[in-house]
Amino acid sequence: MTRRIIALPTLLMLAVTAIQAQRAALYTTDGTRTYSLTQTAVTGEKSDNTRSAIVLKPQEQYQSIDGFGFAITYSSCYNLLKMSDEARHALLVKTYSPTEGYGVSYARISLGCNDFSSTEYSLCDEKGPDDDLLKNFRLYTDETQYVIPVLKEILAINPQLKIIAAPWTSPRWMKIKSMDNRTLHNSWTDGHLNPTYYKAYAEYFVKFIQAFRQEGINIYAVSPQNEPLNPGNCASLYMPWNEQAGFVQQLAPAIRKAGLSTKIYLFDHNYNYDGKESEQQYPAKIYKVYENKEFEGKELVVGAAYHNYGGNSNELNVIHDLYPDKELIFTEASIGTWNNGRNLDTSLADNMVNVALNTVLKHCKAAIVWNFMLDMQRGPNLDGGCQTCYGAIDIANDYKSYTFNSHYYAICHMAAVVRPGAVRIATSGWWFDGVTYAAFRNPDGTLALVLYNSTNKELNIHVADGTNRYPLYVPTRAAVSLLMNTDQAASIGSIVGSDDARTYYTLQGMKVDAPQQPGIYIRQGRKEFIQ
Repeated sequence: MTRRIIALPTLLMLAVTAIQAQRAALYTTDGTRTYSLTQTAVTGEKSDNTRSAIVLKPQEQYQSIDGFGFAITYSSCYNLLKMSDEARHALLVKTYSPTEGYGVSYARISLGCNDFSSTEYSLCDEKGPDDDLLKNFRLYTDETQYVIPVLKEILAINPQLKIIAAPWTSPRWMKIKSMDNRTLHNSWTDGHLNPTYYKAYAEYFVKFIQAFRQEGINIYAVSPQNEPLNPGNCASLYMPWNEQAGFVQQLAPAIRKAGLSTKIYLFDHNYNYDGKESEQQYPAKIYKVYENKEFEGKELVVGAAYHNYGGNSNELNVIHDLYPDKELIFTEASIGTWNNGRNLDTSLADNMVNVALNTVLKHCKAAIVWNFMLDMQRGPNLDGGCQTCYGAIDIANDYKSYTFNSHYYAICHMAAVVRPGAVRIATSGWWFDGVTYAAFRNPDGTLALVLYNSTNKELNIHVADGTNRYPLYVPTRAAVSLLMNTDQAASIGSIVGSDDARTYYTLQGMKVDAPQQPGIYIRQGRKEFIQ
């Protein structure tokens, strides 16, 4: 490599520029994969000019943020463990590390089987004697050989990972056909939870939480039932709101008496309550019942979880307005053959707007999508479950090459700049039809903006907070995430090498080129940002 000598006046000029420059990291993805979480540097300036800019208002705050993540199913773990140790670890570091990757910080697992398990099972398939109904409780090989090893590897990378668990079904011996017909419903699909076993089933949850804790894995939260209004999944349990209200009055005390602090999120199903009139505003109905009831552990019932397979996210606003002190999280969305999920252009738009941004704009503290990784045949999966789902990552049959789908980009665009403990903040000023964005203040004082441009127009925008002003270039039909260091003027960085074409600098851990002029950087021979 030919070394290039940089004249002292040039270095001094860069140093002077650096004193005024404000630094920011930018991530960009578009539907053509020209940009694929492409990381570049942006320089702004000290300025109180907010004219024609998206104006961030850090003092006007909304909900705090717990994080963003993926479902870690048996199928995902099966595929991950087929990879070489080195390749898998590199992917997990890239995804979960808060310092070397995107900092994904949430995971969802099942309590027992789901439709991406090796088979249907519960954690206590055989009923014990009356004085020890859960005598035969045990973790299954799906947990011990697949999910737990992968979770341990992720936790070693990101110890702050939050984990929420939900059952798809109770043990079959706990099921009855209906509340009016309390005969045994010996099937993995459908059925109601027998009130006789509410206490035993609550202890079943506690045993699960304790079993994972013995493995060094903390279960941050649970929901009483995945999709309680869906009786048709390959493993399912029908649990209307009044039945969930009764069960949780046993579940919360059981968790508290065991000395645990695991949160409980109600519902965990669709915005439209599957069209059932009697189930509308499901979690609000339960909150109403609890208003005049006191029971141990009631404070653990912190909020409700939603999916987007039916209805409109405006329901989040409805529930928030009714019970503003209760939390909301988004726990499942899928891509697949039915929504052209491998077409990044159309799928990225839907997932950035509806899964990533509109959930947090409507008070959600977290957003989680379905399978982290599936193979090219959309599996492995179970008969009766989703045969048409894609993963956030699709891995080839050689278990070496893989493709990121829109779910991966949507979650990582949020996680890369919005840290756990951040708060969503208000914005004002510039707005354009077809553009959706949300802003955040991180615990370390940095500010973040995540934006999706649904239009076919390239946008040149400015982002300002009254103290600093950053130029922002957004390609057509693209997602951008901007992390701004607003606390201090920053140097451009240190020289780390040069060649005949350009001189390289580091900025926030990124290898970037020296600025050709304020706001313009060149990386890999291509203009990534133009002021």
